[in-house]
Formats: sequence, structure tokens, C-alpha cells
Amino acid sequence: MKKLDAADVRELNLLKHYRTIRKWACKTNNIQEADLELLIYFDCLDLFTKNDYKTGTLAFSWDNKRWNRLLKEGWIAVWRKRNMTTQKYHIYKTSFKCRQLITRLYKMMLDKEEIPLIKNPKSYTEKVLTQAIKKINYGNK
Repeated sequence: MKKLDAADVRELNLLKHYRTIRKWACKTNNIQEADLELLIYFDCLDLFTKNDYKTGTLAFSWDNKRWNRLLKEGWIAVWRKRNMTTQKYHIYKTSFKCRQLITRLYKMMLDKEEIPLIKNPKSYTEKVLTQAIKKINYGNK
């Protein structure tokens, strides 16, 4: 298998519409942008611990409730529980819901799937985002 280099990634246009796709994902799934990027980081790790969370959040703004919110809302799940003898800590994995969202994001970045429009945009930001999505979906064809 050939390894990718910078020119290959540029040729794929992988990050061309990342900001718009990220904004859409956060708006439609009611999560923060930092949460989404952290979930992408976790998905790359596959299995992770609370220490991996602490390492992953070093570059993000401080949010004391982020870990509990991601657990409660079903974005991450316990893969293996601790038992206080041989397993001293829980091991976590991104949930099915999270993996589905991230897979959709990758497909959108690769232009294999259109970005769904926001239905009934109310705020100015939603209206502008809807216009950007229309340009991405229909402007390139």
C-alpha cells in the first residue's frame, strides 16, 4: 500500500470544505466544535482512557463538564469496565452514533455524499451556512 504524502492529501481536496462540514455537523447534532474534534481524535485512537482524554483536551478551551456530557449524550461508551483488581480503569470507545457521524463527515469531505441542508434556517448564521452548503453541493457540478 502506498503511503500518502502532502501532495496526495492536497489532491484529494480533503480539507477544502472542512469548516462548513464541521459547522453543519455541530449545528445538526447539537454539539460544540471542540467536542466534535475531540471525538475525531478518539475515533482515531479506537480505544482510550480518561488519561487519553486529558491529553486530547490540552489544545481545547477548558470545559469541566465535557467528559460527562459526551458520556451522557452517548458519544462515547464504556468498552471495558474496571474491576479494581486486574483492570484498574475503564476503557472507552466511541459509540456507534459517533462513528456513523464521523464516517459521514469523511464521505462529505471526499465529496461522496452531499451535505444536507438545514431545514428552516432561523438565525443569520444558519442562513449563511445553508447558502455555503448549497454552493458546495450544487455549485461544483
